[in-house]
Amino acid sequence: MPPKSRIPSPDPGDTWVPRPRRRATPLALAGHAAKFLGYSTLGGVLLAGLVLPAAGALGLGAKSGVESFENIPDDFKAPPLTQATQIFDAKGGLIAKVFERDRTVITADRMSPLIRQAQVDIEDARFYEHGAVDLKGVLRAITKNAESGATVQGASTLTQQYVKNVNVEKAGDDQAAVLEAQRKTLGRKIQELKYAIKLEEDLTKDQILTNYLNITFYGHQAYGIQAASQRYFSKDAIDLTLPEAATLAGLVQNPSQYDPKLHPVAAQKRRDTVIDKMVENKHITAEQAREAKAAPLGLRYKDPQSGCIMANAGMGFFCDYVRHVVRQDPVFGKTAAERKKLWDQGGLNIYTTLDPDKQAAAQNAVTKRVYVTDPVSAAVTMVEPGSGKILAMAQTRPYGLDPNKNETVVNYNVDAAMGGGNGFQPGSNFKPIVAAAALEAGLPATQSYPSPNRMDWPTIKTCDGTWKNLEKGKKGGSIPNESSSEEGPYDLKQAMALSVNTYFVQMEQEIGLCAVKQMANKLGVAGKASGDPLQELPALGLGTQEVSPLVMANVYATFAAGGTHCAPLAISGITTMDGKDVPVSPAKCERVMSENTADVINTVLLGVTEKGGTARDLGLDDGRQIAGKTGTTDEKKSAWFSGYTANLAASVWLGGPSKGVPMKNIRIGGRYYPEIFGATGPGPIWQLAMNQALRNMPEETFDTVYIPDPPPKRDPSTSPTGSGTNAPGSGQPSSGGGSAGSGRPHTTRPSQPPADDQ
Repeated sequence: MPPKSRIPSPDPGDTWVPRPRRRATPLALAGHAAKFLGYSTLGGVLLAGLVLPAAGALGLGAKSGVESFENIPDDFKAPPLTQATQIFDAKGGLIAKVFERDRTVITADRMSPLIRQAQVDIEDARFYEHGAVDLKGVLRAITKNAESGATVQGASTLTQQYVKNVNVEKAGDDQAAVLEAQRKTLGRKIQELKYAIKLEEDLTKDQILTNYLNITFYGHQAYGIQAASQRYFSKDAIDLTLPEAATLAGLVQNPSQYDPKLHPVAAQKRRDTVIDKMVENKHITAEQAREAKAAPLGLRYKDPQSGCIMANAGMGFFCDYVRHVVRQDPVFGKTAAERKKLWDQGGLNIYTTLDPDKQAAAQNAVTKRVYVTDPVSAAVTMVEPGSGKILAMAQTRPYGLDPNKNETVVNYNVDAAMGGGNGFQPGSNFKPIVAAAALEAGLPATQSYPSPNRMDWPTIKTCDGTWKNLEKGKKGGSIPNESSSEEGPYDLKQAMALSVNTYFVQMEQEIGLCAVKQMANKLGVAGKASGDPLQELPALGLGTQEVSPLVMANVYATFAAGGTHCAPLAISGITTMDGKDVPVSPAKCERVMSENTADVINTVLLGVTEKGGTARDLGLDDGRQIAGKTGTTDEKKSAWFSGYTANLAASVWLGGPSKGVPMKNIRIGGRYYPEIFGATGPGPIWQLAMNQALRNMPEETFDTVYIPDPPPKRDPSTSPTGSGTNAPGSGQPSSGGGSAGSGRPHTTRPSQPPADDQ
């Protein structure tokens, strides 16, 4: 409520200090007179500019001037202020608070009356008495400036200061625009005065004060009184005491000079000046003032905590992924500039799909099995089949900028465009994509190939022509299987369980590379992690082109969902600070293969985790069904395991973050490994993460199909023709790949684990 009477007080910005009078000469008196006349003229021009909006100084015609005066931008009445954005996990826990400017806009009833009064008393004591322009203040400023011969006192009202702050806020990070908004030109001054007059017509004094307290800068990245209260006193603005309110109110004139953290003496002196102003204007008693002045500053300062670097529980990389989603998804703006503005403007509550329990499981697994100081790192992404929801995203190396602490801001889980690097070769993790393409092309689940131990790369059709092997007879012109004992023929179930290279090359030869590339695209492998397109080369099916764990987790989630592919989903909803909904992209799901094809793939990949398969030792504690595929690349520079249950898929990568580290004779997580395979390196990470993540989740099973076993092999030396053709009833054991308990030994040496592929 405005006071009944007020005693006029000096302008709070008055820094004039009385000086001893000197005897003025006639020449000096003439100079002072000229200066006084100049300032009087300026005051007259300004006042004329208020009364006559079409003042020639603006270069406007009368009509356009009046229209400009009567229709100020709505931004000045309710400016879209830059605020902090909060990112939440799927259970409502805060992941991180990010901002370009730390501000939380609050209503008047959430501000202490003490800060509202203190801010008025120190900046514009007659705020509730005058209009947009304080004529007494203008005349006083003109007189004092004329007497001193310099501009020592301003006459801006709080409303005019608010208009200037809006102009600066609208300029954003554009330094040229900021300087332009702050330029002291006659035209800009008159425009600010006009806007101030119009605001006083459209808004109440209390509304203007509330807007002012929300926009004002208080130092240390704190914009607005709520952020300032939290920054300096770790409390909400409604709870500010008298000395605290006076401290913050005094900051506005010069946040650097009166910084209570860096300059406590100056800050306390300024605080006491504010308190004196409140006594002078009869808003507190002398006794209240004495108590407030006797109090220490009482800071409980909190450093600005902005950005994904402050995210909780290893969630920094997912937080950064969310930022990339907002900056790239067209639902948040048609242009990159619009999407950037939305993110920079902030003031959003972003609700995500990240499950904190599964995130904890993933983070525990990658840090327990691989140390941050190891020469290699690990990353794991978990995806929900049938929705595409990203439930976890973790990696060994922490999110940060200090390489001495092995920190990085490169998200190994995602493609380069989303904050990752150029990805990693997946090795045989890619082979199920080849199998899915073949089944969709009409090949049977029992498809068999000779699968020799080594073969020349064959001539293969591509989308636009034919790939031919120009290196026949040379080292690069042929492809071997991993183990010398791996020699066909094999069917699909056996070849997948043992990861037989030559089998899948022959499958590619039959269906063509175009079919493989198209199936990869349907499954979400739109290209390499770098953004380059997939190359139609025979080695494509063996996983030589770099991808990311998120992409591979989503491929396997598609198999688990019966052939329905869903684009990765990180954001489930967004609201503004005042509760309004912001449109977000819904789940985007489509069938990319028949249910029968998915059932066959699931059946075949179950075999990989059963007796005779490369992942036979990765069973879960509760014994539920799991399917998956190992993958190891040349020189053991990358190793993978992508596995899934019917309701959760996860992909784990292990390797050197850059340039690759040959994982032979290496110590990882405190353990020594002669060499790393998909089943021995990333496999146990997956197993540890999934055992924890699946707790309290229902046990679901796959729809499988019956795939008959092939006839057993016979020893070529016993064949009548010596050709090595299998003969039914030969009595020779078949190779592995059948169901658990089948009793069929695998063809690798019994004393060693099944060898993985290249």
